[in-house]
Amino acid sequence: MNVVFGFKEFAFLLTGLKWTVLLSLIAFAGGGIMGLLVAVARTAQSAALRRAMILYIAVFQGTPLLMQLFVVYYGLGLLGIQLPAWAAVAIAFTLNASAFLGEIWRGAIQALPRGQTEAATALGLPLVSRLRDVILPQALRIAQPATVGYAVQLIKGTSLAAIVGFIELARAGQIVSSQTFAPILVFGVVGAIYFSLCWPLSLYSARLEAKFAAAR
Repeated sequence: MNVVFGFKEFAFLLTGLKWTVLLSLIAFAGGGIMGLLVAVARTAQSAALRRAMILYIAVFQGTPLLMQLFVVYYGLGLLGIQLPAWAAVAIAFTLNASAFLGEIWRGAIQALPRGQTEAATALGLPLVSRLRDVILPQALRIAQPATVGYAVQLIKGTSLAAIVGFIELARAGQIVSSQTFAPILVFGVVGAIYFSLCWPLSLYSARLEAKFAAAR
């Protein structure tokens, strides 16, 4: 007997949505902190540090996110480190996000007029103060449209977490679809939920980009 798609099934999709949002927030926050360090290291005076960050970014941007999830979840298991699925996907998405956000913010830092950094240096400001008070506030403003745009990609990318058993929105949709035998209805609802999350962010990103272009 087929299960009819009803409130119980919709509530299960909302549970998956909760984990999608939570994973996106963790990955964006953790990736943002690490990405800031990556961006600063990419623009450092040390050539060795810059090359190390270039390699780091190349690895995470040049390999599929699906493979990164496998490596973190199963690779750490082979080393005797057993992680629950939610922890493994959070680590993988955080590392991936740090590479992309770090490169976005590196570009924003280097887009600043050189005179900004030279003036801060001439005033005798230490490195931390130059970054905190002069460089990063301006760079992060420039990077806002691309950062919000990446957040949209991150939300949609969380659907790959199902590969290691993490039940987020897309995986919840698969489970409900297999119970109700109504894939068009179920994934139509899933798609509408994703759209309600991503479309406002896309509009906000476009608005920020237009505002920045007008100001420039």
